[in-house]
Amino acid sequence: MSQEQLPAALPAYDRLLEELRIIRRPGLAGLRGADHPALRAAALAGGFCGGPDDIPAGIEALLKEAVRRLGEGDLLGRAAAHTFGLLPDRRGAPAPDRRKSAAAVYGVTSERFRKHQEPQVLQQLAEAVLTVLREPAAPPVPDLAGGGPQHPPRRFDAVAVGGDGTVTLHVSPIELLRDIDILVSSENVYLEMSKTFRPTVSGALRLAAAVRDPSGEIVDDVLVRELGAWLRTHGRPGLPVRPGTVVPTSSGELAARGVRRIYHAAVATPYEEGYRVTPSSIARAVSACFALARQESEQQGTPLTSIGFPLLGAGRGGLDPVLSATWLRWAVRDELAKDPVRQVHLVVRSRAAADAIRGL
Repeated sequence: MSQEQLPAALPAYDRLLEELRIIRRPGLAGLRGADHPALRAAALAGGFCGGPDDIPAGIEALLKEAVRRLGEGDLLGRAAAHTFGLLPDRRGAPAPDRRKSAAAVYGVTSERFRKHQEPQVLQQLAEAVLTVLREPAAPPVPDLAGGGPQHPPRRFDAVAVGGDGTVTLHVSPIELLRDIDILVSSENVYLEMSKTFRPTVSGALRLAAAVRDPSGEIVDDVLVRELGAWLRTHGRPGLPVRPGTVVPTSSGELAARGVRRIYHAAVATPYEEGYRVTPSSIARAVSACFALARQESEQQGTPLTSIGFPLLGAGRGGLDPVLSATWLRWAVRDELAKDPVRQVHLVVRSRAAADAIRGL
């Protein structure tokens, strides 16, 4: 995409490339200690952060999305993930170690990688950032407290789901949403969360909820720890649960964003070549989420009124996104007819997915 096609507020390719070169050495752990105006502008314009305090996390989320666009199975994507420490065990690694790991992706020495492959990796990552930004973000919202305009994750108005029910449709990484009581994570039937470097809802929520030390290393994998406790309590370690089962945990560090609970919906059944998701398990999971929200609201004495759903099973689960959205809408419509007090949010990663959902 040429620079002339970009909105004026977005950074130029050359500036993005230069800042990627600068942050390569300190890595993600150094984002908070220095200003990177082009990457900051990109994260804000793309809806990856909601204000100044979120900028380091927003830049990290933007780079992860850009790596996803390059392809986690592609040499460029894998090398970029290693170069910037976007993998859970490489985040705080020294720059020479990260470069060595990236070089190993290509099967070359660190010095050859530095001279030949690394420049291409950085160039393609800058291009991928601009590709992510092709989808327009919502306009800035004035900050009445005087702190300047805020840039929330992209959001659409209410979308009808049938009857009197509506959902609010967001185009945003789910972990960057604010002030939604419950976020739903799509899991397999063994309740094994995705790795934190995977471009999945499960992996993103796991990373966002984890407690990290100043260097960025995870010191408490909150959601995995609490799921493990649930499995032990219910006698299910190493055993599957019924598809559609929903297990609650705390929200860990996401509590700072106004998220109070994470509901883990077991919808994907592993098999030899991947995962299998049946649409009926989505309907069961939605019903279970509503029931659990009512139960926990009564037990805790504080209403849990808002629930955010991703397209369950449409990531690594392999279910067609439109089919997932269709069953979600049917299930939500039925639940809202019985429980109209709940406010439902549907979260997708791309404008194309949002447009498809609006057209259903």
